[in-house]
Amino acid sequence: MKVILKAVSNLVLIAVLAGAAYLLLTRMGGNKEEEAAPAAERVVPVSVTPLETRAFEDRVAVQGNIRAKNFAMVSPVIGGTIGEIFVREGDAVKAGETVLFTVDSVNLRHALDVRRQDQAVAENARKQAEARVAQVRADFEKAEVDLRRYELLYEDNVVPVDVLEMQQSRYKQMKAALDMAATMVQLSREQEEQAGIAVEIAQKTLDDATTKSPIDGVVTVKLAEVGEMAQAGHPVVRVEDMTVLEASAYLPAEHFEKVRENETEVRVSAYGKDMGTAKVTYKSPSITPKLRAFEIRCELGRLPEGMSTGGIADLVVVFARRDGLAAPTGALVQRAGKSMLFTVDGDTARVHEVAVGLANGGWSEILPSDSLAQGTPVVTMGQTLVEDGAKVQAQDSSS
Repeated sequence: MKVILKAVSNLVLIAVLAGAAYLLLTRMGGNKEEEAAPAAERVVPVSVTPLETRAFEDRVAVQGNIRAKNFAMVSPVIGGTIGEIFVREGDAVKAGETVLFTVDSVNLRHALDVRRQDQAVAENARKQAEARVAQVRADFEKAEVDLRRYELLYEDNVVPVDVLEMQQSRYKQMKAALDMAATMVQLSREQEEQAGIAVEIAQKTLDDATTKSPIDGVVTVKLAEVGEMAQAGHPVVRVEDMTVLEASAYLPAEHFEKVRENETEVRVSAYGKDMGTAKVTYKSPSITPKLRAFEIRCELGRLPEGMSTGGIADLVVVFARRDGLAAPTGALVQRAGKSMLFTVDGDTARVHEVAVGLANGGWSEILPSDSLAQGTPVVTMGQTLVEDGAKVQAQDSSS
């Protein structure tokens, strides 16, 4: 009896296992059929946008500074203690009129007084020399008359020869004295002239103790205080001419050959405010070795209200412009290091290898190609899900 029950149990177990295996195989086979059918009929929905002709710019965007084109770092001509500073930052000044600051001038005034005294002494010496000439000339003329008279008396044998010789000697002495007096007058005049020059120099030095603005403009920076020691060549104030401004920036060295003075266009803005379009007015003649960059400058108009020099400027430097076939940059697919575009031929996707040029504002320039032209629809959504020859359902991206 036990043997029969064991045999029945084994048969039941075999039947259960067989049924489970059948169900498993049935389900596996059914899934393959269900998956195979959609694979053959799979259609990828995509959006397309037609290629169009657009204007492209070869350009670079950089940041720079706004500054006055004309400015002066004003330093004293002579060194000394700063006596007074007559301006504050923000004050408007006039060239040659507004006094900016002075240095201590006590010693300079004393030196000028001494030179004026020297000039007065030289003037008196010259007057004395001229008076001496007049006196000696009178004596000379008297000696000349006496000599002529004694010559006549000698001819009439009225006076002996030694008396005549005495008069001749006196005449020569008076002539020599007159020449000497004339020389002293010339010397005294030269000394007076030198004394006058010394006075002019002393006056100029004293005048240099007072520094006036060299340009019309506004005081933007004060670099020293009253009582500090000022030296020639060390600025005390900075004056800027706000009527002519410029933007300056440094461009990477790779763009050096593209920039042309008075030709290359620059669009300038600052803190969101458009400052217009200008031309490059200056290009540094060489590239800075440390920065591997070169400087450019362009003239601007007046600053917008509420802005000042020293602010940051956004510059867009345009090297060239051209029209070209354009595709949305997002439509480009990179595969195997190459740029691809997908077009739709009926309900089939076709891949095109393209050469890309400039890129502006979300559009990329597609260099001339035999297979692409203006109006050709290219896939702009879903392009990463398709391959060449895949079935697609295209929809215009504008709809």
